[in-house]
Amino acid sequence: MSPIRVVLAEDGALLREGLAGLLRRFGFEVAAAVGDAEALVEAVVAHDPDLVVTDIRMPPGFGDEGLRAAVRLRRDRPRLPVVALSQYVESSYAAELLDSHDGRGIGYVLKERVVDVADFADTLRSVHGGGTVIDPAVVRQLVRRHSAPLERLSGREREVLALLAEGRSNNRIAQDLVISEPTVGKHIGNILTKLDLPPEGTDVDRRVMAVLTYLRERPD
Repeated sequence: MSPIRVVLAEDGALLREGLAGLLRRFGFEVAAAVGDAEALVEAVVAHDPDLVVTDIRMPPGFGDEGLRAAVRLRRDRPRLPVVALSQYVESSYAAELLDSHDGRGIGYVLKERVVDVADFADTLRSVHGGGTVIDPAVVRQLVRRHSAPLERLSGREREVLALLAEGRSNNRIAQDLVISEPTVGKHIGNILTKLDLPPEGTDVDRRVMAVLTYLRERPD
């Protein structure tokens, strides 16, 4: 039986080499090992692998570039098995990745859970065979993501969002709630994160979207 051909994407050079060596040790063939999301896409086109293993946070922005690349690859190649590795649960594109091709041939594994390399190799083989392997922490996060958005906010965060909806500036909110302006900024950052709004750099005004979410979801 031919070995499973893998394209590996991991920005950390030491970890990338370690993972490549681990894969070879367990009988995989590493067709390419790259350090950023664009190189991942190029390597898949060049090598047509049997499996992709990719980190999620990668250059240039160290956000969810690896996850977005995986989603892009699955759109173009729905049957391409993909295992996403991360230190964190990134919910922005995770649901789209897991929904692709009915969730077959997908893995989402937190790096801290990879304590048994033999089990990890079995996970890769399972995904290559069309299986789905999702870390329980990812499942819990996605369940919370699909709950009512405002339920994720603390009481103080709801107060800040309500004042945003009234058109108050950060300075005015700070005065109204008797807190510092930097604290207001921190609360707003938490609100934008918890509501799963598009990341910075898009054309969408995230504060406006947060207000629209509040107006849609708040009780009458």
